[in-house]
Amino acid sequence: MAETHIPVLVAAILDGLAVRPGGRYVDATVGGGGHAAEILAVSSPDGRLLGLDRDPDAVARTRQRLASYAERCRVVHASFERLAAVARSEGYFPADGILFDLGLSSFQLADHTRGFSFGGDDPLDMRFDPTEGGPTAADLVNTLPVSELAALLWRYGEERSARRIAEAIVAARPIYTTGELVAIVKQVAGRKRERIHPATRTFQALRIAVNDELLLIESALPQAVEVLAPGGRLVVISFHSLEDRLVKRFMQRESRDCICPPELPVCQCHHHATLQVITRKPIRPSAEEVRVNPRSRSARLRVAMRVGGT
Repeated sequence: MAETHIPVLVAAILDGLAVRPGGRYVDATVGGGGHAAEILAVSSPDGRLLGLDRDPDAVARTRQRLASYAERCRVVHASFERLAAVARSEGYFPADGILFDLGLSSFQLADHTRGFSFGGDDPLDMRFDPTEGGPTAADLVNTLPVSELAALLWRYGEERSARRIAEAIVAARPIYTTGELVAIVKQVAGRKRERIHPATRTFQALRIAVNDELLLIESALPQAVEVLAPGGRLVVISFHSLEDRLVKRFMQRESRDCICPPELPVCQCHHHATLQVITRKPIRPSAEEVRVNPRSRSARLRVAMRVGGT
């Protein structure tokens, strides 16, 4: 496949993770292996890295890419919802740094069997791991009633035309390809003057729903805190506002000693801070990076450091 994946915000990631020789790092979304290769190079000669990915194709590709680091690298086919268990079983507990890159890879977008891209006429699948079974995007668009489909498009895509798009989808059923879905969305929302493609939010919403992405992030972030050693770094790259808000709120919550409602006069939660927020505002790619890699334009990077605990 001619497509090349360009990792985003590499320098900021290496700085955020405070990569050093001898460190133990977890790339919870190893994808094309670009970030993992940089971490292994900077942590030379004895730094180690554990890579996880839910996509079996990404795992096979990245194992090959990182073969020269075989003694210092392990790549596992696993969702990051199993982060703590995999880190323990693979000897990366505790870890000095954990990275989540929540974006799609160029390989996934270019794979015409997966249905992630709205640039072709591909099967409407969108599952990160087809071996898991579960509903595809085609299943959702062909079975959900209008009200549920509209709610999905609004909740996960923040699509302002959610109701009208849902009604058009239901009227056009059955729909089996990305091209068919794009044509329907364009008829409803294609006249808006926006920088993004009119189907972007619809595809985002369906992908998130198919893969339970937000629920898995909510499950994985506390596990990352559990796995990190004191002083270890958590670095998260998100690509849309739903992810970024979730990450921001988690880091803010975990940086406070008390999370009781403000109306309570005395703390009853007995919560202790587990993180120190390093980036008060997210780090964004430079204009030059966006020029070289336009897919980086929406990336937001946040960093926190593990405090307390053992």
